[in-house]
Amino acid sequence: MTGFVSTEEWVERGRAARQAMSRKTLAEHVVSADRPDPVALMYASDEGRDADLLPLKYERMGVTPFTFYRGFAAMHAYDLAQGQNTALNVQLCGDMHLSNFGVYASPERNLVFDVNDFDETLPGPFEWDLKRLVTSFAVMGRTRGFSPAATSAAVRTVAESYRRRITELAEMNYLSIWYERMDQGTLEALVGANAKKRVGKQLEAGLAKARGKTHARAAAKLTEVVDGNRRFLSDPPVLTPVARTMAEFDMLNLLFATYRSTLSADRAHLLERYRIIDIARKVVGVGSVGTRCWVLLLEGRGSEDLLVLQAKEAGPSVLEPYLRKSAYRHQGRRVVEGQRLTQATSDIFLGWVNGIDQSRQYYLRQLHDMKGGADPDRMPATNVRPYAEICGVGLARAHARAGGAAMIATYLGSSDKADRALAEYAEAYADQNDRDYAAFMAARAKS
Repeated sequence: MTGFVSTEEWVERGRAARQAMSRKTLAEHVVSADRPDPVALMYASDEGRDADLLPLKYERMGVTPFTFYRGFAAMHAYDLAQGQNTALNVQLCGDMHLSNFGVYASPERNLVFDVNDFDETLPGPFEWDLKRLVTSFAVMGRTRGFSPAATSAAVRTVAESYRRRITELAEMNYLSIWYERMDQGTLEALVGANAKKRVGKQLEAGLAKARGKTHARAAAKLTEVVDGNRRFLSDPPVLTPVARTMAEFDMLNLLFATYRSTLSADRAHLLERYRIIDIARKVVGVGSVGTRCWVLLLEGRGSEDLLVLQAKEAGPSVLEPYLRKSAYRHQGRRVVEGQRLTQATSDIFLGWVNGIDQSRQYYLRQLHDMKGGADPDRMPATNVRPYAEICGVGLARAHARAGGAAMIATYLGSSDKADRALAEYAEAYADQNDRDYAAFMAARAKS
């Protein structure tokens, strides 16, 4: 994905990939003879996490087959690696399901919709992201009890919208692709063309809710004033303040300076005006529970100028055993560089640093900056296809950022062969997820 590649060469790569692997092959879910027991693999992948938080992780995963799917990217990574792949590599999200899209604020304070989780990012075959995304709609539809026809239509919509958009992007010049983003106008146009007016009203309500998630609101929600000082609330295990000695705070501020060095000079200069005044452990997500995640409370120009940053532990991608290792030795940098390459616009404070004991690696970003996302547990059936359309378009844009849209478009072609194959795969892997979920719940019942 580096260096100049002509359009003709991109196209030829797509043609060669289709010769080596037919589009029908995209439907195959290969179950290897030595496929690991899913529960054993889960426990193995959780080694090194905070043991006291693992029961909470398993509780969150056990709610539905969809929450199980969200929390177990390692199993899907293994299964994807067993089959043939196109070798048409892009910067993968790595854990591409429908809940890993959302809206957030650009540096210009406009809302954009994009992929918003890159913990597993790594270069790899484009269809791995696409397969995980279409499957997430199949699993969610089953979990919610949507009709088979409605669920199938949503899955097909993801595949079709991705294919159509990547074909359009293949005709655009590189700078146009780089500046491409899904802002409010783009979202409204997609919804207006494909959904009823009620869906548009729900979209606007969601955007309005995201606009309200500011730093001031985050600070007000997560902190309190104790003896005249602003401190994080205590709400264990979700939010647990950490007592620090003066020496440890000095070390934290030293690491904070190191983190600032990973930002551009102007943003580092801005952040120099803030100081750390408190720190807490915060549990986030489903699959991330048990990894070290901290929130830092920063104060700038007085007690009303507050900023909340999140420091999230980064380990090797779940894709790494099956692909080349990251070019970056620091796992936090792997996440940051993958996000910067893939997102249309990224958090201005996105950077990386080692922990106090130097044994763990983290990436940092703002905790709340007008961020929001669709709630799959509350999404009405009427909204699923419009949302599937938006996600397919968004993933195509993300994959096109690093180049290669023409090779993917050439491989997928203009017919619906790939769409049908991917829909077939989604159903097959949703069946597999149901079996794995049943095994997980049986193991939990025995423990």
